[in-house]
Amino acid sequence: MNMVDVDRAVIARLKKQENVFEILVDCDRALEYRAGKNVSLDDVVAVDHIFKDVKKGERASDNVLKSVFGTEDPTEIAKVIIKEGEIQLTAAHREKIREEKRRRIIEIIHRNAIDSKTGLPHPPQRIENAMNEAKVHIDENKSAEEQIDDILKKIRVIIPIKFEVRELAVKIPNKYAGQSYGILKRYKLLRDEWQNDGSLVAVVEIPAGIQDEFMGQLNKITHGDVEIRILKAD
Repeated sequence: MNMVDVDRAVIARLKKQENVFEILVDCDRALEYRAGKNVSLDDVVAVDHIFKDVKKGERASDNVLKSVFGTEDPTEIAKVIIKEGEIQLTAAHREKIREEKRRRIIEIIHRNAIDSKTGLPHPPQRIENAMNEAKVHIDENKSAEEQIDDILKKIRVIIPIKFEVRELAVKIPNKYAGQSYGILKRYKLLRDEWQNDGSLVAVVEIPAGIQDEFMGQLNKITHGDVEIRILKAD
């Protein structure tokens, strides 16, 4: 294999059956590979070995690899680790993610918020200036949508701002309810009731501008088998 530079590599880690497996990878290329982009594994993996602890240089035994993955082939195992495991992010990549989410947050606020005094939208630059003045921290581990409410609280003391929100009633069948509940909890969950048949009925308050994204997330999990209706829009 044509390996990447070890000095630029980060750890990709997967815990499986109480065992930890680690490999060294190029951060950006590993994320691209996991996203399904056309990237050769040769350009992702830095060392052709599977470790139980990279920092100590301890390799995973062939017996354990065979038992857990059904193969000792490091290439096939590396594919699983990259696809299913946790990829350590470089400082540069974390900053890139934060900047992308900052832009997304500004877009959402610009699209949905108005000046509560004039009724007119706030220009993106004014929103960004208010975020800077409020010393808003962007969390790269949370979606832009999850951070909106806290950011609005911080910038509301700097600029007069009103955000349009909607209450949505959601009904999810039993077989998708558990997985979908994790999506609902990312937003403002006003009520939730588990029905006798195991289905879930809930009311969620979300910014109007992310309704499509919210519905898309639930439709993806439930394969479209979900009922959503608007109860209130303010």
